[in-house]
Amino acid sequence: MTQTRLQASLLAALVAFAAAWAAMLPGVQFWDTGELQAVAPLMGTAHPTGFPTYILLGWLASVVFQPFGEPAFRMNLFSALCLAVAAGVTVDLVRALTGRVVIGIAAGIAMALTPIAWAVGTHAEAHSLHLALIAILLWLLVAWDTNARAPEASAPDQTSVPGPIDVAGSAGAERPDRGDRFLVAATFVFALAVGNHSLTLLLAIPVGLCVLAVDPGIWRRGRLVGSCLAVLVVTLVAVYLELPLRSAPGPLRAALVYGTPYTWEGFKYIVFAEQFQGSLQGPFGELPRKFGELIALAVAQFGILAPLIPFGFVATAIRRPRYALLTGSAAAITCFFAASYVNADISRYYLVPALMAWTWLAILAGTALDALARTARDPGLDDPATLVATDATVATRSALAAVLLAVALLVPTVFALPARYRAVDMRGDHAAASWTNHVLDVMAPDAVIVSWWSYSTPLWYAQRVQGRRPDVTIVDDRTRLDEHLGGLTDVIDANLPTRPVYVIRLDRREVALLAQRYQLVYIDGSDASSLTRVMGPRTAGG
Repeated sequence: MTQTRLQASLLAALVAFAAAWAAMLPGVQFWDTGELQAVAPLMGTAHPTGFPTYILLGWLASVVFQPFGEPAFRMNLFSALCLAVAAGVTVDLVRALTGRVVIGIAAGIAMALTPIAWAVGTHAEAHSLHLALIAILLWLLVAWDTNARAPEASAPDQTSVPGPIDVAGSAGAERPDRGDRFLVAATFVFALAVGNHSLTLLLAIPVGLCVLAVDPGIWRRGRLVGSCLAVLVVTLVAVYLELPLRSAPGPLRAALVYGTPYTWEGFKYIVFAEQFQGSLQGPFGELPRKFGELIALAVAQFGILAPLIPFGFVATAIRRPRYALLTGSAAAITCFFAASYVNADISRYYLVPALMAWTWLAILAGTALDALARTARDPGLDDPATLVATDATVATRSALAAVLLAVALLVPTVFALPARYRAVDMRGDHAAASWTNHVLDVMAPDAVIVSWWSYSTPLWYAQRVQGRRPDVTIVDDRTRLDEHLGGLTDVIDANLPTRPVYVIRLDRREVALLAQRYQLVYIDGSDASSLTRVMGPRTAGG
């Protein structure tokens, strides 16, 4: 990578990191964020699909970032780093697609400050790593495409577009390996991305279509295909071995494990997310409503640039048809899936389509610049000196136009910046830390707390990572399943004679059941949906 390209990527990366830092969650959080903040430093097992790539890299980050604060904050910092990587890679990806570094800078910064991207960069979140890995995957596939077709550099869709990798020799020189190392590297990154988030599997068909479009005869290249398959299998095995190795009883077992992935049935349950089967509901139903929601989401993320996204894709299809095949099919499949998936914060599922849409807009800007450059030339000029002067003028005007178009790409983001910042700002969010401190202070020695997921995760973090209150037994719904403890009342009745028992439940039916069955002291709130102590069974008289 040349110095200019490196500096351009670093600029966007620094802006992205600074933006995430300015809005960063200061510590632990509820829900899945709290789980990742606890599991990654312990190199344990997270909820399905286990996220082993995130756990391994998150553990490394928790070690490297030790000088920056407590483990929870280090994991938030890791997300900011992932966002920065995605922004920096996007810069050079766009440069490779358009030949314009300044357009790449604008696209990289704008992508990082898109609301959904900015939000995932502020706290521990597997989707931030997903965004970074997919950006790298796209970059590698474009690099392979450009190098594999280098002898065709004069083709219409490649005109004046330099390859993403500068290698020895001219742009049109034959390369014996045809850039195959980029495809092998892309396979490695794809496998890592699968280990991080199962959304990557939605890209399998688009990537396959792109590979066949670049090299239709690739199946006759046994050595390359074999290398890619070997890298894919070895990487997946190496990543997913984290689950059984760190969950099996013995010296390697982590302090926090979800499920029983050291058994074959438990491994399948985690990796194939059997817990969430049925979350994809009516994929072909209510298509007009889903399409309207997609348009509304695009407007919320891109502002006034949203109507230009289809035109950007058309420009991409004309100038970079193989990239259009890859990203168009990937975005369509991902959006179709996300529109019918009902068990998550679905906005995060649109991160990769948003990244792809920014590259389409950048290509549209590059197309406009090339059109301006062509119209600025006077084909009737024959004098060499005049042609040189004209070329210099055209180059100056083209550079100025590129800057103006880059600014135009950023203007909607700049105007929306205050509102977006307020929406993603988590600096003052101490709710989980305050609640956890309160609960640990209130509970009597040797207590049992029967909790549910949102509240369990910060309690696990405090106990397993920070080493606080080892005398307390935290019984989550997951714990009841893994340790065969029975139902809610079974756990309470088994512990009540000998230990202080506390409950906090979400299900209103369980809240009512507890009020009917036990004598309760409400420590927080007015029912068992907040921290409550169970004093004993309710007597017949009252």
